[in-house]
Amino acid sequence: MSITPERKAELIKEYARSEGDTGSPEVQVAVLTERINNLTGHFQSNKKDNHSRRGLLTMVATRRKLLDYVKGKDEGRYQALIKSLGIRR
Repeated sequence: MSITPERKAELIKEYARSEGDTGSPEVQVAVLTERINNLTGHFQSNKKDNHSRRGLLTMVATRRKLLDYVKGKDEGRYQALIKSLGIRR
């Protein structure tokens, strides 16, 4: 269900705004999106896993807040981010 350290490092490298950047909203949204996608697949076979579903909902809410922050700062960055991640909005 969780992402591997190698995959997380790939996401950080791809979405980082500068060298060593791990905390920018783009990186956080990318990591959250990967975790959300993994959990979504988990629920296909585990329909009654309500404890993990609650965690999924908190991750979606956190991602939404981060995306709203990016949208408020720079609309272009926001559009590029949702396009590259394939998030529908």
